Amino acid sequence: MHLKFFIYTVLLCSVLSCNTENRSKEVVLYKTYCASCHLAPNINDLPKHIWKDNVLPEMGARLGIITAEHHPYYQHSFDEQIAIIKTGIYPSRPIIKQEDWNLLVEYIVSMAPDSVINNPVTIENATLSQFIAKPVALDSVKGNLYTFLKIDTLHHKILAGNRRGALSAYNLETGKNELLGNFNLAITDARIIGDSIFVTNMGVMDPNEIPRGKTVVRSGSATKVLQDSLHRPVHTLYIDLNDNGNEEIIISEFGNLQGKLTLLEKDTFGFYNNKTLLNVPGSIRVIAKDMDHDGKKDLVVMAAQGDEAIYILYQKENLNFEMDKVIRFNPVYGSSWFELIDYNGDGFDDIITVNGDNADKSIIHKPYHGLRIHLNDGHNNFEETFFYPLNGATRVIANDFDKDGDVDFVVLATFPDYEKHPDYNVVYLKNEQSSHYIFSTEHFADTKLGRWFLMDAADIDNDGDDDLVLSALNYSFTPVPAYLNEAWKESYTDLLILENKLH
Repeated sequence: MHLKFFIYTVLLCSVLSCNTENRSKEVVLYKTYCASCHLAPNINDLPKHIWKDNVLPEMGARLGIITAEHHPYYQHSFDEQIAIIKTGIYPSRPIIKQEDWNLLVEYIVSMAPDSVINNPVTIENATLSQFIAKPVALDSVKGNLYTFLKIDTLHHKILAGNRRGALSAYNLETGKNELLGNFNLAITDARIIGDSIFVTNMGVMDPNEIPRGKTVVRSGSATKVLQDSLHRPVHTLYIDLNDNGNEEIIISEFGNLQGKLTLLEKDTFGFYNNKTLLNVPGSIRVIAKDMDHDGKKDLVVMAAQGDEAIYILYQKENLNFEMDKVIRFNPVYGSSWFELIDYNGDGFDDIITVNGDNADKSIIHKPYHGLRIHLNDGHNNFEETFFYPLNGATRVIANDFDKDGDVDFVVLATFPDYEKHPDYNVVYLKNEQSSHYIFSTEHFADTKLGRWFLMDAADIDNDGDDDLVLSALNYSFTPVPAYLNEAWKESYTDLLILENKLH
């Protein structure tokens, strides 16, 4: 997932704003080219070589300074080039003088550190003891590329979709897997209602600008397209927002250079009309909740690209919304997921976030990756009150897994430090003292089964406590040790059930 124009602009803004008191030229350039800056990282958040080789060349291209070594259309197909041009991200002519750009590059590179120190404190982890691990092979094929996972409690099945578009249902009672159908490309959502299967696929999984995603419903041999030309949709929410008896569909179009949050509303003829609710790239998850207690369902949204943030879209009349950006993140954090839960028991929903996407242009281990708790003051103002460092944290589930009355967390890290701490791929934070943020931690030790990508929780064995299911995506996002690559290629494990032993 590539960093967007906003990121590079913000990074540039940050650097220039740090030490501009005695640099009149840089101050002028800052005011000219960084007028839209918001939250910015410190220059020390990225090392010199990342600035020089990745960030600055891309920033230059977005200012019209294009070189043969860093051409934005290099190795793209003609159709992809046309789509990129239409975004307007890369101007056809420079909008900054070459000498000014050279001055900025020299200044940034000279200020950047040689390296970024990773988390220096070793996290005290014990081996996972509250959960029993049960590997599941859905087929006889080695390797695993699962892009969708959901526990279907109604049918007592685990739904899983892969990058190739195959959707399957693993029966938790019989232990048998059933292929439900093929849906062309990477599946990101599916649900079963009666004899109908609703599926969203994202089209091409790799970053691109051509919208190829679809949301369809299949009944028997007939398939109806509810919406096509979606731009890499990664999350789909079906919900009756206005309580009129018809479900709306909220689609998070992650996109690439561009993206959006789309609302599909059914008309009187049964067709869907679409409306853009949020016109930013990186929409990755939506939760519907009445956040202002006015009786209407609102939408809480995470945008994980460019201007990384949490938004609340307050529902007004006729499915219109008012937007409030309630949390802003450092744009190099790699926001990945969030949970909405009342952590401190005061009656107001708090926001739990994980930051750790590390498959972009700054692939280094980052000390600011991890889990954060943002407490709600009762007026939807959120303050970060706790940070748990974890390299590559990409998913979190907040739940009272040990049934002692407080909120525990399970954090999945797709991009842990595989050289030093590969066992930090799944970490269980058991809440020992909620008000003081004291947690005991356990981890899943067997890293050779797979590279975990998605996670869901439910009471799958009907014993009164919630269990976990993980799915593997053994894809080479980032470099990993050779022994892990070889093990993942030979692994038959598609899913990992972590059965809660509490009851």
